[in-house]
Amino acid sequence: MIGRAALGLLLAAVVALAAVRSRALTRDGGLAAVVVGSVCVAAGWSWAALLVFFFVTSSILSRVRAPVRSRLTEAVVAKGGARDAVQVLANGGIFALAALLSLLLPWAGWAPLGAGAIAASTADTWSSEVGTLSRTPPRLITSGMRVPPGTSGAVTPLGLGAAVAGAVLVALVARLVGWPENAGVAALAGGVAGALADSLLGARWQVRRRCPRCGENTERELHPCGTNTELTGGITWLDNDGVNLLSGATGALVALLVALLVSPG
Repeated sequence: MIGRAALGLLLAAVVALAAVRSRALTRDGGLAAVVVGSVCVAAGWSWAALLVFFFVTSSILSRVRAPVRSRLTEAVVAKGGARDAVQVLANGGIFALAALLSLLLPWAGWAPLGAGAIAASTADTWSSEVGTLSRTPPRLITSGMRVPPGTSGAVTPLGLGAAVAGAVLVALVARLVGWPENAGVAALAGGVAGALADSLLGARWQVRRRCPRCGENTERELHPCGTNTELTGGITWLDNDGVNLLSGATGALVALLVALLVSPG
């Protein structure tokens, strides 16, 4: 295990360095990725495979028509482009914690819990990256009101389909790497539940701001027009990273519950 951990550190460092150079990660994001990746490899190659699947597919999708996506969402989203350490931990921290605990306190529940967390992150990321490009106007999941692309809590049929596809493929990868059947089923349930939780949290409780000059709703503290934005609602400390963390936790807990319900005996 020590040898695999050392190899994991090396591999994670190489991948993180490449990601920083390609501007997929910031420098602090690269350091966080090294920690997450090293822990997952130490826990086992199956954990590493699921993490790599999430990272690679999310990075590829983020580059598909990136200029178009940036133009559509730059006035709304607080963070764009390279992912920083907070984003890395918000999306992969629960999965890495489950991997670490599987080493320290062996228990059959860590696999479905981790699968649900990474499936939720995958489903949410796929939904955001693909749904932003939808030709169907996004609508808030709570009210059905039409909102600009990139608005937290907004959904489109294309984005919802991408979320389900992400959860399904994580479940398939979990089975392909040898995880038990209940972990695969749990990943699917957790992924869908986490993506829906992300939209609900984003629509109802995520902090909301508005540019007094342009009159546009946004997540940014400083609007692209150069004006400081004003709070208009939501929980002040609950930003998009916090919502991602909570949606991952939701996916993990739902997955664990489903795994326990479908376990034989």
